[in-house]
Amino acid sequence: MPELPDVEGFRGVLADHTRAEIRRVDVLDAQVLRGVSGRRLDDALRGHHFTAPRRHGKFLVGPLDGGAAVLFHFGMTGELRWARDGDRHPHDRVVFVLPGGELRFRDMRKLQGIRFAADDDAVARILGGVGPDAMDVGRERFAELLTRRQVKATLTDQSVIGGIGNLLADEILWRARIHPRRKGADMSTEDVRWLHARMRTVLSAAIPTGRVPPRKSWLTGRRDEPAGSCPRCGTTLRHGRAGGRGTVWCPSCQPE
Repeated sequence: MPELPDVEGFRGVLADHTRAEIRRVDVLDAQVLRGVSGRRLDDALRGHHFTAPRRHGKFLVGPLDGGAAVLFHFGMTGELRWARDGDRHPHDRVVFVLPGGELRFRDMRKLQGIRFAADDDAVARILGGVGPDAMDVGRERFAELLTRRQVKATLTDQSVIGGIGNLLADEILWRARIHPRRKGADMSTEDVRWLHARMRTVLSAAIPTGRVPPRKSWLTGRRDEPAGSCPRCGTTLRHGRAGGRGTVWCPSCQPE
């Protein structure tokens, strides 16, 4: 499932192909379009080029040289790929044809997709329901965002903090030694400080890889093992639900 580091990786793919003229847009499956038709998207982009893209949580914003923008949301299975040639994949849904190759939006499940914004105000409206990007949240603001809800529910709520999904939330909480069902408002100032710091540490380590790393020294590298053990203390990991999501934690390092 694409989370903030994955989106940053896709941002890099798009950034490598700015200034290249968009010759046409091939919409192979209009089900991934949100609020725009295939013809409208092609008409609006043909002859233009992307400028410096930016990330906002799980959204990738691809500005165009005329002031409009394409917004990508990758849902659970989406990705953005560059291909110089070769057959298109069955799950390629929208293809931006450039000189020398194609930017391909690929998505198996089609839970989200592509939006078009005619100007900055339209971009702001689309992103209006998304909280600040997780890398931009300062410690004081972070403390304000924690409420009586379970802390994992807060971390994964995109309207509160943008970019953190299931894997990152579990990793951050494991690093902070905080149980995922703990109520944010019940945490001490030191706990909040430590949790914010671990969030920054995890994101900073994951972003350069363009994914949530499945390293054995990380919880994410052990969580899917049949009898996965905590990378820190060796205790068998516990599986359950928190914040309505499947959750993994260490019962020794993260006591309830």
